[in-house]
Amino acid sequence: MPGALSHLRVLDLTRVLAGPWCTQTLGDLGADVIKIERPDTGDDTRSWGPQWLRDGAGNETTDSAYFSSCNRNKRSVCVDITTPDGQKTLQALAATSDILVENYKVGDLKRYGLDYETLAKINPKLVYCSITAYGQDGPYAERPGYDLLCQAEGGLMAINGHADVADGGPGGGPTKVVIAVTDVLSGLNATIAILAAIEARHQTGRGQQIDIALLDCVVQFAANQIASYYLTGKQPKRVGNAHVNLAPYQSFKTSDGHMIVGAGNDNQWRKLAAAMGAPELAQRPEYLEMKDRNKNRGALVSDMEAILTQKPTQHWLDTFASLGIPHAPINTFDQVFAHPQVQHRQLRIDMQRPTEQGGGNIALVASPIRMSDTPVEYRHAPPAKGADTDAVMSELARPAQG
Repeated sequence: MPGALSHLRVLDLTRVLAGPWCTQTLGDLGADVIKIERPDTGDDTRSWGPQWLRDGAGNETTDSAYFSSCNRNKRSVCVDITTPDGQKTLQALAATSDILVENYKVGDLKRYGLDYETLAKINPKLVYCSITAYGQDGPYAERPGYDLLCQAEGGLMAINGHADVADGGPGGGPTKVVIAVTDVLSGLNATIAILAAIEARHQTGRGQQIDIALLDCVVQFAANQIASYYLTGKQPKRVGNAHVNLAPYQSFKTSDGHMIVGAGNDNQWRKLAAAMGAPELAQRPEYLEMKDRNKNRGALVSDMEAILTQKPTQHWLDTFASLGIPHAPINTFDQVFAHPQVQHRQLRIDMQRPTEQGGGNIALVASPIRMSDTPVEYRHAPPAKGADTDAVMSELARPAQG
């Protein structure tokens, strides 16, 4: 069965992560994604190794594992955007596309005749999505920016990390999220906006320009923390693996490692205390209600770890499993992909590059989107640079039917 977006063509002028994350999602949903790459280097992330993909003979290629993570279900076409011929080619592709996604600096594409105003005259139905660090307007609009910068400027780093020593924690200062979360959020928000614009096009008959900024996305990501800041005027503090509104709800030491244990309400807390063999804890005045446990968090954690460190992690996982008590192991990736639920959901997929692209298996993480009638399909492995140039150019040269 055709994918949900199999009737749409996407012209992908993005590289690195935020844009490719968006266009891969559209491709997973069935869209025909034409990825435009520079003839010399291609997408920047092709060279972001180690690690390197291997061909059918087991030899390292020049494409990184990073590149493979966000570029499946695309066809790669090499075009020199700086030449008149390249610009004409891209204008012709834009004329036959439903969606264009780009993440160039503000104003860069205008000098090539590839800005929204120019292409909208060629194709008024085009949905044109621009992804930048700071947006299309404002005092920072022309500045380049990256995930780490926006994590810092957008407030995420200030609230991420272990609690300061003065607050009873180990300290360590502000910490970035290891995953480029600002890029991923921006790619997801771009996808949502594009699909909304396609839906609006059914009513208006016109496309529109979409402006997605990394800074906007990471600020909005912290909305629940910011709501408290708006109310109190106080900067939220770093709390490490704890929860600012729930206690207990954090990582705890066991006799052989760490695990997550939580209680989202007073009833769960009573069950947890009983499961630990200390039902009297739940009846102590300082731990009786959530507000009491939040107020006395430090003592609560000490009392719980005095119990939890007497047994290994697996003992507590088995003990809590049938009692409706929130808990989890802290898994490394090998443990993640040995997890029975992860295996059942088939979150690892393997794709083969065609022989003409050198062959070789590429292991990838599956899309989390599950649809009953138009499921995600994995049609194209992350392509070798320029692998589809001839095929797409041939399609472009083909006379229109009808």
